[in-house]
Amino acid sequence: MPSRRRSRQRALQMIFLWDARRQPLDEVMDAWYQTLYSEESRVKPDPDPFAADLVSGTVANVTAVDEQITRHAEHWRMERMPAVDRNILRLAVYEIKRGGTPAAVAIDEALELARKFSNEESVQFVNGVLDAVHKEKP
Repeated sequence: MPSRRRSRQRALQMIFLWDARRQPLDEVMDAWYQTLYSEESRVKPDPDPFAADLVSGTVANVTAVDEQITRHAEHWRMERMPAVDRNILRLAVYEIKRGGTPAAVAIDEALELARKFSNEESVQFVNGVLDAVHKEKP
């Protein structure tokens, strides 16, 4: 079983793919795993249950998650955000509000994703939005 950090990276990649293609989620997940199969080895990778839960939860709640992000991303519309940042925020907001992950952990993991897949300005942006989402009363 992969680490949770690795699972979050996988989940981000699948959510990014879903956001770009807007295909049914099972097709997106199959396509993502197929790229692993063709690139890494000829052994089919095992499904990642934690990543699958994150992806399905985020996509199922994307409207509510996007509303929360929009409220706290001053001067940014969702469609104008860089796709990586938008999807890091989606994943983290889902984890904070509905995924059962402590906010400090979800925010730290989101910042690590931003450092790995985006740039330093994005790290600051993601941190600011997630901090505001976390402080928002339920």
